[in-house]
Amino acid sequence: MPIAPTAQVHPTALLSPEVEVAEGVQVGPFAVLEGHVQIGRGCVIGPHAHLCGPLVMGQGNQVFTSVVLGERPQHLKYRGEPTRLEIGDHNVFREGVTIHRGTTHSWTTRVGSHNYFMANSHVGHDCMIGNRILFANGALVGGHCTIEDNAYLSGNCAVHQFVRVGRLALLSGCSVTTKDIPPFMMQQGFDNVVGVNVVGLRRVGISGDCINAIRRAFHILYREGHLIPVALARIEKELAAIDVITALVQFIRQSGRGINMMHDRRPEAA
Repeated sequence: MPIAPTAQVHPTALLSPEVEVAEGVQVGPFAVLEGHVQIGRGCVIGPHAHLCGPLVMGQGNQVFTSVVLGERPQHLKYRGEPTRLEIGDHNVFREGVTIHRGTTHSWTTRVGSHNYFMANSHVGHDCMIGNRILFANGALVGGHCTIEDNAYLSGNCAVHQFVRVGRLALLSGCSVTTKDIPPFMMQQGFDNVVGVNVVGLRRVGISGDCINAIRRAFHILYREGHLIPVALARIEKELAAIDVITALVQFIRQSGRGINMMHDRRPEAA
């Protein structure tokens, strides 16, 4: 069994013969590492965690009690194909988190680095999870979703399958989205855009000029009553030289499911 000399594996943990454990890894009591599981340097696997291969995990990840990573996807057409889960570095998976491996649609579920998954959050099969994303308690992401960097999914929110959540977007607590959330936007309730994620933008150092440009783009897109193609053309005409605006327009144009609008688009409701 390829276990590094400095790894600490509790005697009650169960590891398959093909498991690979790097230097400095800690595996807690009653943890189960099943199949071809590769654990990177310095990871901590908590009690009763269940890791199912094929699974590749980078370095410095923390896996808390009762986390399940890489289990079979919840998909009626899955027939036991050798799909996989790939995880980057320095992620935190709190109690009860579940992330499923891919189906034959993409073969792989991917999680980036420096993400924080709070208790009982879930990521479905074939998802692409970026970096520095926060999943609050009970946040649910359906299969085939893409969550871009620095997004924030609040407690008990739900993201419909095949949906994309843009960079620095925010989905409020107990909210649902069935369409794509453009970068930098906030949604609340059911498919309802409510504003710009100004606090999140400031936290990552986006300049005031860029924030003002995003606010202007928001007003054109959501407040002036244009059809989306017309609004995008006007945004490009006024603000095309700003990189965050280019990213916003490109995201919307590439949307397969479309984006949500505001439930109340009257100017006096702003």
